[in-house]
Order: sequence, then structure tokens, then C-alpha cells
Amino acid sequence: MARTRRSVASPPAQRRPEQPYATDSALVVEHDAARLRYDGSNYRLTMRRRLRNTGDEPVTRHLIRIPVDRYPGDPERSNVHYRAHPLTWDELALMATCRGETMRWEAKHDRDAFKEVWLLFDNEHGRFPLYPGESVWIEYAYTVGDDKWGHWFQRAVRLPTEQLEVQLVFPADLDPVVWGTETSMTAEASPLRTPPVRSDDGELRRFTWITTTPALHARYRLEWRFRARPERDTDQGEFR
Repeated sequence: MARTRRSVASPPAQRRPEQPYATDSALVVEHDAARLRYDGSNYRLTMRRRLRNTGDEPVTRHLIRIPVDRYPGDPERSNVHYRAHPLTWDELALMATCRGETMRWEAKHDRDAFKEVWLLFDNEHGRFPLYPGESVWIEYAYTVGDDKWGHWFQRAVRLPTEQLEVQLVFPADLDPVVWGTETSMTAEASPLRTPPVRSDDGELRRFTWITTTPALHARYRLEWRFRARPERDTDQGEFR
């Protein structure tokens, strides 16, 4: 009697697990442009970042940090200050956009003087992930009062970055002056290799500083003082 060959079913193909929130590890920042404008009482920070996905998975969120420190030279004083006057979401008025769409955001950490936020590449109308090989501009902005900020603006390079740009805009009648330092993983703070460039435009005074291919993990810190206004508490803080 002939033996009948039994067909063996192939095992089902393994489904690739969904990664709705791919990490930033595959991102390259083609251009990071930060703008801080001071109106005499509040700082409005606007960040524009062109991201490129060099990985194999869609990127659907991007992490940002909002730390403040009014008295960094006196940690206990800062702790007391922010316990009494915590940084709130309402005052930040955080907004983010990408591809002409509003980005949803989710808080990762919510502390009195520190916020960490996921900007999501989606909203109630749909999703717009950053696919492998694509580049896209994102923009986000928020406000911090000078009672919770300081005379400082710092950029920390956490992703491979091709160009970093910072612009500071102040009322000209405050007679601001600006200087900066650079700190790396292997060296303490030293003067910026090129100075911020000043330009006056009516009632505003701008300072622009640009560098290309900044070192990963480097920190670039701009500081200032207002010569036309008596100094209050101006211990320098940190921006990441």
C-alpha cells in the first residue's frame, strides 16, 4: 500500500512587534535653531529642529526637556523657591507643530522645576510619523517668567547634530551684553570659539551664535546682563 505524504504546514511568519514610540536613538538633527525673546518680564522660547530618521522604524515621538533653576548657585534656595512657586503647565503654554499639524504631547516627568515631555507625531485627526530616510521640521514653544528663569540660555547636544543656532532677542533699552562658554565631556567650561554676533533693529537687540557639527554631549551656554537695569538675583541657570 502506497504511503501518503503528509504536508507539513509552514509556521506563520513572525509579526514584527509594533513600536509606536520609537526612541530618539536613530535621529540626526540636521539643523537646531533656538530663539529666546525677552519682553522685560517673560521669556518666550521657540525651538525649530529638522530631524532625520536614520533608523529602520518609524519615529512617532521626540523627547524634550524644560528645566529651570533661578538660583543654581544655591540649591536649597532654589528648592524652597520652586516649592512655593512651581513651574506649571498653564504658564508654559507649550505648543508644538509638525508638517502643518499640531502635535499632541504627553508629560513624562512633572516636577516643580523640571518638565520632560514626549512630543507625539499625531493628533486627534491622524498620525504623521517620521519614516526611515525622511527629514522633517518640528517646532515647539513655551513661556517662562523671569521669576523662574535667569540670565542664561544653554543648549546640550544629545543627538548627532549638523548645525546649531541660537538667537537671543532683548529690549535694546536694557542695554544687554552677551558672552558664552562651551563645556565638553573632556574639558571644563571655556570661551566660545566664536562670539555671538550683535545686530540692532529699532527697539530690539539681537545676538546670534552658530556652530556646525557640535560635539555630542557638549554644552553651549550663553549668559548676559542688562547694563541699564540694576541687577536683581542673577545666579545663572541651565537650559537643556
